[in-house]
Amino acid sequence: MRAARQTTLREQVTVSGIGVHSGLPVNLTLNPADAGTGIVFSRTDAAGCEREVRADYRAVTATELATVLGDESGVLCSTAEHVLAALRGLGVDNALVEVDGPEVPIMDGSAAPFVAAIDQAGIVSLSKARRYIKVLKPVRVAKGEAFGELRPQDSGFSIDIEINFDSVLIGRQSIAMDLTADAFRRDLSRARTFGFMKDVSALWSAGKALGASFENTLVLSENRILNTEGLRYADEFVRHKALDAVGDLALAGAPIIGAYRSVRGGHRLNHAVLVALMSDPTAYAVVEADERRPVRGHAEVAGMVAPAYGPDVS
Repeated sequence: MRAARQTTLREQVTVSGIGVHSGLPVNLTLNPADAGTGIVFSRTDAAGCEREVRADYRAVTATELATVLGDESGVLCSTAEHVLAALRGLGVDNALVEVDGPEVPIMDGSAAPFVAAIDQAGIVSLSKARRYIKVLKPVRVAKGEAFGELRPQDSGFSIDIEINFDSVLIGRQSIAMDLTADAFRRDLSRARTFGFMKDVSALWSAGKALGASFENTLVLSENRILNTEGLRYADEFVRHKALDAVGDLALAGAPIIGAYRSVRGGHRLNHAVLVALMSDPTAYAVVEADERRPVRGHAEVAGMVAPAYGPDVS
């Protein structure tokens, strides 16, 4: 584990788009933040009703089709996973994410536009040492043929993701990699969300996917991809699932030192594994980058303290 300082953005940057589920226009602004802040989401659209929620696993209120953040007052914003993946993937520890609508803009369906925004803003080091969550023993959550697990490793963070869809266009795909900023940018950031044309009517009836289009979603029929540009990666589907996992696990509140593996997973499973880890004080330690020892036995990570409840594994 090499020495490192916490980071933030050099300057403010804004992107604009629509919500893939709400269909509503939304602006998202990434702002610099002080060391120890972590990633904080702030709603700025309702005058007099501004709210902030720290991006950690306890703020997750729903995981169906997207990762939704909120608190006791209700939902703050949906579809947070792609911007979280970009921040974690590029190594940004502290940022204030302002959104003026109910959902993070989907942009092109990948994390690439957020990567470009972070590049535009620049990343700077802060005075405090970075803290990591080091996995000390295996933690596993399973349901049927699906499972996810975090396992210890000496340094860094690695992912091993496998999917298996009953579709001739997807089938079984897998990807395994060590997560670095270069690897995230090159191998994951451009992978887009995807869906099936046969599901559109049901999603619309449920008030979902109202903003989905060929500009922000890979759309599949029974036997072909309907987007004229085709795939960005030959295995773009599993790469997007890996991107989602990076974003969902960013809700640990600090970079993880460990290995994550999932089979037939998604947002719900990613979150359940993270909750299982953080619910067991013997399964992890908080360590500083320039120290190879725990920080006062599971101390706070950017204001986060491990809870005492068990995981929802359904």
